[in-house]
Parts: sequence; C-alpha cells; structure tokens
Amino acid sequence: MKILVLNAGSSSQKSCLYDLENALPDTPPAPIWEASIDWTHHDGFAEIKVKPQHGKVLEEEISSTSRPEIITHMLETLWSGESPVLQSPSEIDIIGHRVVHGGAEYRQSTIINTEVKETIAKLAIFAPVHNPANLEGIEAAEQLFGNTPQVAVFDTAFHAQLSPDAYTYAIPTKYAEQGIRRYGFHGISHQYCRDRAASILNRNIKDLRLITCHLGNGCSLAAIRNGQSIDTTMGFTPLEGLVMGSRSGSIDAGILIHLLRQPDMDVEKLDRILNRESGLLGVSGISADLRPILKAITEGNTQAQLAFDVYVHSLRSHIGAMIASLSGLDALVFTAGVGENAPTVRAAACAGFEFLGLKLDLDKNNQRLFDVDIAAPDSAVRVLVIHTQEDWEIARECWNLK
Repeated sequence: MKILVLNAGSSSQKSCLYDLENALPDTPPAPIWEASIDWTHHDGFAEIKVKPQHGKVLEEEISSTSRPEIITHMLETLWSGESPVLQSPSEIDIIGHRVVHGGAEYRQSTIINTEVKETIAKLAIFAPVHNPANLEGIEAAEQLFGNTPQVAVFDTAFHAQLSPDAYTYAIPTKYAEQGIRRYGFHGISHQYCRDRAASILNRNIKDLRLITCHLGNGCSLAAIRNGQSIDTTMGFTPLEGLVMGSRSGSIDAGILIHLLRQPDMDVEKLDRILNRESGLLGVSGISADLRPILKAITEGNTQAQLAFDVYVHSLRSHIGAMIASLSGLDALVFTAGVGENAPTVRAAACAGFEFLGLKLDLDKNNQRLFDVDIAAPDSAVRVLVIHTQEDWEIARECWNLK
C-alpha cells in the first residue's frame, strides 16, 4: 500500500511516500521518497528538494508565482525526472494531509469530500495562515490524483476529548457560542509520542500518566491519561501557553488592552509583535533559535541568559500545571527540535521536579539519543527523548481509514 503524505505550512511544504506491506510495522519505516518546498529564502522563488530512497537528490530553485503550481511540480517528480519512484500517479492508494484546525466539527481523521473542504475553508477564520495552505495541498492532489482517497488528519483532533472545564474560557457564554474555546494543537505529534512512549516503556497506554513536551519553534504540552489528552497549553490559537521561539505565550490580557490604546498600535501590528517578535527572540534580541542564544550565554550576554531563564520558568510552570491535572506523573517526554536536541533545556526543566523523585542520568541526557529513557535507574518518573514523526502518524491514520 502506497501512502502519500502532505504536510503543508505557511512558508513550507513537506511530503513523503511510504510503501507498506500487509501490516503496520512497529517502528516507522523510511519513506521511499521525500520532498520539501521552502518559500522563505528568496522572494518570488521556491526552493525544492526531492530525495528518493534510491537515486539522485534533486535540488532546484524556481519562480513561485503560483503555490499550487509549485506543489504540483514537486509531486510530479514522483514519476518523472531522473529518479522516479512510481510509474504513474495511479499507484498511490491514499493521500494524507495535515490540517491544522478541525474546530469542534472534527474529532478524528476524516476522508475528504466537498463538505470537509468547505469546513476547512470556514475554519480558516481560526487558522488564517495554515488552513488555506492545507487546502492548497488538498486541491493540488485532487488535480493530480483524481479520485484517489484523501484523508484530513487534524492537529486539533487529539485534544477533542478535553472536558468542558478544561476547554472553556471564563468569558460571556455568547462568545463561547461563536467557537471561542481551547482547541489545542500539535496533536499529531503528541499522539505519536504517546504511542511511542508506551512502546519504549512496554506499558499499556491506558495505564500511563504522560506529559508530552513538544518544544520546537512552537511549543506545547499535553497531559495524557488513559490514552487521552485531558489538558494542554495551547488554546484558541497556538499563541497561548509556553514561551516559544518568537511567540510570547500566555501573558496578562490587560497588557494587550494597554498596548492597543497606544496611538501607534493596531491589531495587525500587535499580532506581529506577539507571534513573530516575542518569545526567545523578543527577550534576547538575538534569535528565535535557541542555539545562538546558548552560544551568546557562554559569551556573557545577560539578555540571552534572561531569555533562557524565562523560557525555562515558563516550561517548569506549565509542566507543574499538567502534573496537577494528571494527579501524578509516570513519564515526561521531550520531543521536536529543542526537546530532542537541547540537553540544557531538559536538565533545567527536570531540575524543578526532583521532589517527585525524578532523576536524570546526566550522561545519557548529554548524548544525542532518540527514543530512549534518559532517567536514572532509580528515578520515580521516567524521562524519554522521542524523535517525533508526524508524517508517519499521518500515514498510520490513513492506514486505519483505508
């Protein structure tokens, strides 16, 4: 069974192709084809990279006057060019798409039809950058692959079981009736890490109390009990919760009112400040990327140190809140770019929970190890580093709906 996965973002597009036999493997297989598009490096151009499992890597830069045309061009390399992996598009059995916002309408992955597309478009009011990009991928695939089944895998679906007390904001009910509630995001990653954690620990998912920490440029936590997300840090939008690369995370709403009263401020400027100019970037003045901040700290940069400390304080505080929601903790999971590659962040976060009997194996923590337990043997809480594989999780959802 050949499963094509499209993971569309506002400024990039990632795709891969899995070729599966008669059963899902226990661990993610290597895709037989991978491709990406980056629209950010040069204005008006797209950088395309295509990597077949066997054959020559293709790298090119072409004019990006039409995003759907660029996506189509990338997908056509599956059966054309120097290293095709298919003879024709008809060999694809099913196509999976990451869709950021499914609202309250979609609580699980869904076969795409006209109604689903219309709902994704309608929900763009909640995700104006991402849902339209997700639709572009869906429509490009329709043009190329005709009636091949397509599946929408929603980032919000994993958090669909949140209870009303967890998803309701304490604002007048008429606004909740407009759809203003906590949705949560990064659900595909949190779901993958839940299952991988259970496998690594050789435990039943329903017997585990987990906190999964997705720490990338965007950051969120999920508290998972009985296999379900019962609490999470992102809310109505991905802006709430943890301090992130360029997002502020949760701040006093009165600050927003204060800023909007200033004569040089408007809604668009405030949106840019909170989403693109805050977080690690805003405090450090250096970067949204943790790596140059850590380097600056070694050089004595006090703002870089403050940015790191604010980031860790936010992370510890929110982990504490998730522990309260779970009434305990069996395993703490770190994943995504920072979670997988920043031992200083893991160590600093865990240092706040030694009272729970959590102990790191510092040697393991400082190694570049994935899908492993880095807790000390006598730790009362297991600590895992898991390489998140959202594309594979999307493929698994497609398999389950085939």
